[in-house]
Amino acid sequence: MFGIKYIKFDSMTHVMRYKNGKVAQEGRGLSFFYTAFNTSIVAIPLGSNDIQFIFNESTNDFQKVSIQGQITYKIEVPKQLSELLDFTVDESGQYKKEDGEKLKQRLINEAQTAASSFIQGLILKAAIVNAKTIENKILEGLQVSEAVRLLGVKVFGVNVIAVKPSPEMSKALETATREALQQEADEAIYLRRNFAVEQERKIKESQLNTEIAIEEKQKQITEKKMEAEVIKAENARKLREMKIQADISVEEQNSQLIEIKIGNKKKEADVQKYTIEANLEPYKNLDWKTIMALNPKGDNPRLNIALAFRELAENAKNVQNLNITPDLLNSLISESDSR
Repeated sequence: MFGIKYIKFDSMTHVMRYKNGKVAQEGRGLSFFYTAFNTSIVAIPLGSNDIQFIFNESTNDFQKVSIQGQITYKIEVPKQLSELLDFTVDESGQYKKEDGEKLKQRLINEAQTAASSFIQGLILKAAIVNAKTIENKILEGLQVSEAVRLLGVKVFGVNVIAVKPSPEMSKALETATREALQQEADEAIYLRRNFAVEQERKIKESQLNTEIAIEEKQKQITEKKMEAEVIKAENARKLREMKIQADISVEEQNSQLIEIKIGNKKKEADVQKYTIEANLEPYKNLDWKTIMALNPKGDNPRLNIALAFRELAENAKNVQNLNITPDLLNSLISESDSR
């Protein structure tokens, strides 16, 4: 009626109502009546938004890589953005132009610019494995970008989901990686076998060391036994020497005893000699005939005849003729037998 319209916005939308080319009303979540013929309405969303991006770059070794990710941003200065892009809505609240897409593309372009110089300094393999670094470079580039600041936009975060080479290069890398993994597997098998051989060597070495230790112990036991035998022989020798010394001592004592006995016997013989000599001293100078005459058995006829024969024998040179009758001899022999 009379061109009067009513429109209402939510609390996450910043609204600017222009009337006759000037801002008549501005704020969040406004609702109002307006006349369509002289009013323009700008609605800028204030909530955070996510932009999906994918762009291609060349690495230092002239290989194409595809960077895929997401940018999270928020419009902080709506009025500043409204001066650069058109967010005018119609009476139903729909945007008349697609400048929201322009905003997204500008952010993507800034992201690509921030990542481009870094990626171009990497070789393909390095670029593929440095997604996190690329992510940080894009975030830093967007946060310091003058173009982003002029748009009144604040970037909260960047996520790089994938860094992919071309399909042909991906296949080649997969082949190279497969070969490398196969080589690693072969190396692992070699190392495992080498480890098994080394372990076997250590086991054999340990067994040999054990045998050597056993032989060493046996040697020590044998040496100890030999030492014990030597000590035993030495003790036996000492015992024999002690016994010999004891026997020598006994023999020496026996020798001393014999010498003492001999001395005593000599003394006794000397005493007897002295006694005999003393007893015979009176008869020393007597004639034997006198001694025979002193014999208490001197009246024995046979003895007298014997003495007579002795006298005859001593004076045989003076005997002219001697007759001994058989009767005399018989009588002497008979007398001797009867006795």
